[in-house]
This record gives sequence, C-alpha cells and structure tokens, in this order.
Amino acid sequence: MLVGREFTILGAGISGLALARALAMHGARVTVLEQSPELGEVGAGIQISPNGMKVLDALGLGTELAATSPRLKAVELLNGETGEPVTRLDMAMRRPNAPYYFVRRPELIALLAGGARDAGVEIRLDQRIEAVEITDDGPVLTFEGGATSRPGTVLGADGLHSKLRGALNGEVKPFFTNQVAWRAMVPMPRAEPPVARVFMGAKKHIVSYPLSNGMRNIVAVEERSRWAEEGWHIRDDAMTLRVAFEEFCPEVRGWLEQVEDPYLWGLFRHPVARRWFGPNCAILGDAAHPTLPFLAQGANMALEDAWILAQALALHGEDEVGFAAYQTARRERSSEIVEAANKNARNYHLSGLPRVVGHLGMRALSKFAPDLLIGKYDWIYNYDARTILQTD
Repeated sequence: MLVGREFTILGAGISGLALARALAMHGARVTVLEQSPELGEVGAGIQISPNGMKVLDALGLGTELAATSPRLKAVELLNGETGEPVTRLDMAMRRPNAPYYFVRRPELIALLAGGARDAGVEIRLDQRIEAVEITDDGPVLTFEGGATSRPGTVLGADGLHSKLRGALNGEVKPFFTNQVAWRAMVPMPRAEPPVARVFMGAKKHIVSYPLSNGMRNIVAVEERSRWAEEGWHIRDDAMTLRVAFEEFCPEVRGWLEQVEDPYLWGLFRHPVARRWFGPNCAILGDAAHPTLPFLAQGANMALEDAWILAQALALHGEDEVGFAAYQTARRERSSEIVEAANKNARNYHLSGLPRVVGHLGMRALSKFAPDLLIGKYDWIYNYDARTILQTD
C-alpha cells in the first residue's frame, strides 16, 4: 500500500486524473498540477473501448460513464464518394460483453476529476512549468516566473510535449506523416443509433458518430504534402475542410456545410519513449507513447497506463523496481498499438484497383466470416489491465 506516500502528477488530462484516483485508492496523498486555468477541453468526442472500460470499472467510474454515454452498436464502412455501404460490423451482436462507448472528452475529464477529488486528490490549476531537471534525488520543477520545487515523486502525464519526457530522453523531433485531421461537432436534427460510420475515399476518410448531447462528432483525415502544426487547439477555415471533401457524397457534404469553426492538427509520428522512468519519476500516456488516431486508442492506453503504474508502485514501491515493473508491463504493448495505428490509415485511403479489391475483400469477410473481420483487434480490446499486476 501507499498510505501517506506523496506524489505529484503533471497534467490533469485523462492519464493524470485516472492515475491520481488510482494512487489515492491505495492511500497515497496526491497533488495534480495542471497548466490550464480551468479543467476541460473543447468538446471533441472520443471512444472508450472495452480495455479502457475495464480500467474505469476498476476505478469505480464505469457505471456512471455507461449511464450517460451512447454504447456503440455497430461500425459501418462506406464508400465516401457514393455513400454506398461496404460492410457493417455488428458489435452489439458479435461482442455483447465487450462494450464500447462514445463520450465527449470534457465529460470524461469531469468524471475523472470528480473521482479524483472524491478520493482526496488536490488539483491545482494554472501551474505552468517551464522546465524539468532530473537529479539523483528526483526532478526539480521550474515554474513560470522562476520559482523552483523539488516535490519528491513526480509522474509526468503532461502530454505530447511533456517536459518530463524531454528531461528523461532528450528532445527527439517527430516527422510529419503527410496527413492532417480536422475535428468538429455539428447538431443532429434527430437522434441516431450509436453507430460509428467511416466514409472511405482516395487518400482521405471521415469518421462520424453521435454523442450524448445531440451532437455529431466528426473527424476528417486527408493525405497532403502541405504541413500543418501539431496540436489540438488550432482553428482552421471551414471552407478548406469542405473543399478537401467536395467529391464526397451529399450526406457528408451536408454535415460539413454545418461546420463553422473546425480544429486542424498535423499528424506527426513520434517514437515510443526509450526511457519511461528515472529517479523518483516516470511518464505515462501521450508523454510516453504518442499515437496516431487511427485505432482510437490514445485515451484507452492512458487509462491502462494509469492503473498499471499505480499497481506497480503499490506492489513494489516508488523506486527503480516499481518503475521498472511498470515499464516492462507497458512498453511492448504500447509500441504494438502505436505501430498498428500507423498502418491502419492506409486501409481507409485506398485508391484505384487496390481499393476495389480491398472493398470486395471486406464485403466477402463480413458476409462469410464476420468474426474474422471483427476480431482483427481483439488483442487490443480483450486486454485487462486489472490482471497484469496484482496487489494484496
């Protein structure tokens, strides 16, 4: 147990808040430092797959999320230009005990933050950290304005541009994948079944699904050579998005006509961190293994990391043994998911003869061997972080 042990977590995102509650459940005293002046993000939708739901259940928060979020019924793959169905994967029938949910990111953050505070976690906002230095005794944090702190055990859930990751591994420049993504939400005129729809085109695709607040979540991805900045909060001209998908079917164009203020981000490939821990510190979530969005696993991997890191520290203590157990349990799996996501984009972006053959293959599999098509990523979804490390 970690009764009375003190931890400082950098970042109040999904991984940081889940870790905070998990550590507090073991009796730890936890402080979360968040650079933003308030919690929550713009209202992007995310998917919580069965592996992530297992962690939320372990945290005691799964029932609340399930009560307020649409549960995925099916995945439909369609021809982007014509709207013609290619295949439908009936998840509710084929995987009845493996729930997937659609949730707005701010709602998940609020759920995790409430759970953390209920467990005694202190969340401090507007804490801007300019630099992290690793010493033999642990990290030294330098805040905006020059104040420094040596808070003991520091856990970096500080995202894609993690300062703790940089201190542990040095700066490694990512490379642009020649893909960009827009995200937006538009109102739905009527309730729709909880189905994820993927409209596939040549070198581009769009994913859409309903959210609990009567909004449609849209993620649009295009291959292009023109560079775009990496980040979640960069606004773009809605006309640029419409032009990129002007050859898509009327249904999709109708959605995009409603988009007023989309967010654009360049998709960059980052290596999985070589070093996940140091003296009195470790990293998790996007700080350890940034991933492309093509398997919708960023949030789910963050939840897995949080639970297993807390378990490792509770079992072995916050020294090299505990941190090494966490890294051993997580690095290979995270690397495999990141690589699978890297490869998955091209499955949606086929053109010419490969596209014809690929779509025919998907139709045949869905008709004659649907479990083979659905089961391609069972190795991701069947994973149970609760069983990886056991504590008394």
